[in-house]
Amino acid sequence: MSFEKLGLIKPLLGAIKELGYEHPTVIQKRAIPLVLAKSDIFATAQTGTGKTAAFALPILQKLRNTEATENRAIRAVILSPTRELSIQIFEDIKGFSKHMSIDCVVLVGGKDIETQQRTLKKGVDIVIATPGRFLEHVEKGLDISHVEFFVLDEADRMLDMGFAKEIRKVHPLLPKRHQTLLFAATYSEKVRKLSKLVLTKPAFIETSKKNSTVDTINQVAYMVDTARKAELLAYLIGSRNFKQVLVFTRTKVSADALFIELQKDGLKCGIIHGDKTQANRLKTLTQFKEGTIKVLVATDIASRGLDIEHLPYVINYELPAVAEDYVHRVGRTGRAGRDGEAISLLDIYEKFDVREIERVIGMKIPQETIPGFEPDPTIRRKDEEEFKAKSEYKKPVEKHKRKPAKKAFVKPVSKKKRKTTKRD
Repeated sequence: MSFEKLGLIKPLLGAIKELGYEHPTVIQKRAIPLVLAKSDIFATAQTGTGKTAAFALPILQKLRNTEATENRAIRAVILSPTRELSIQIFEDIKGFSKHMSIDCVVLVGGKDIETQQRTLKKGVDIVIATPGRFLEHVEKGLDISHVEFFVLDEADRMLDMGFAKEIRKVHPLLPKRHQTLLFAATYSEKVRKLSKLVLTKPAFIETSKKNSTVDTINQVAYMVDTARKAELLAYLIGSRNFKQVLVFTRTKVSADALFIELQKDGLKCGIIHGDKTQANRLKTLTQFKEGTIKVLVATDIASRGLDIEHLPYVINYELPAVAEDYVHRVGRTGRAGRDGEAISLLDIYEKFDVREIERVIGMKIPQETIPGFEPDPTIRRKDEEEFKAKSEYKKPVEKHKRKPAKKAFVKPVSKKKRKTTKRD
């Protein structure tokens, strides 16, 4: 199927062609006609499947008749969990709407709110924002009474980050007649409850098994001692000539320590995490995309919203604290049908933790060792026996049969004193 058959107008088709898109993805094929038909949507799809275009293209088509006049009302609001993702959506929409008179603005923390207010007063069609900053503007008087489209992108992540309160405050202020489009990479009970609150008779779209990873990603885990993880990482990058690799750590402290070690090994690398300023993070991301640096060390702040074209490798230096975040991490590679490889470095503290990830994604991750980096068999984690005891792999233990309890307050009757009856 082509984009033309989805009923998109010429200005959008021209922009799509210039951007190099040839055929719509599965989520785009299913979502675009439903949005154009004015249906609410609840869609779960893997990361890297083109979700932004799935909602942006039909919304832009619906707004095509908007004239660029001063003080016009906001007609579409798109909320996303992070600044990086909001900026990425903003850039995508600017690209899709290059042949249209559509104005959009991105509202995120770390920027002067008064400057943002002045931009809003000039009149915009689309607002892309993080929930916290958007609620700030609403509480300061931002008019959202004419909104026609309300999009929650990466809704699962927003809930994980504690933005449920902001969404619940904003939703009742929207006009009764509007379309809500909810997109999530993973499915959870929290997402289901939110969908019941914000959606009206939605069309459900599930393009893959819940919480699964895309088939184009080759996944493998290498067993290694904790103390040799950084050494193995540098070896893999050097011996296999990785041109561009995104490396995830579990904490900011780990990220900082690894960044220093990789620099000592002579690797050109950058680092992003919550303690870095927005300007610093954006500069580092730009350098990574342009190839100035080949290794980007990041915490899970970067697992969502990063659309790095042709990113070939993602490495889990440490497993995420939440199993579902593994899906988002590895989803940075293998995007839009391209091949990618996801490597996890497992020490003795993680060999049991990976089983929860395998349960979530519904598949086994092959575990191998690299010659020269075999784990020391004498090293054991202190709580390994406790993990084994809790593991589903533990053999069931036969329970002893309990003796029947004696009835309380009933005196046994002696056979000798027992009276005979006619039955006897």
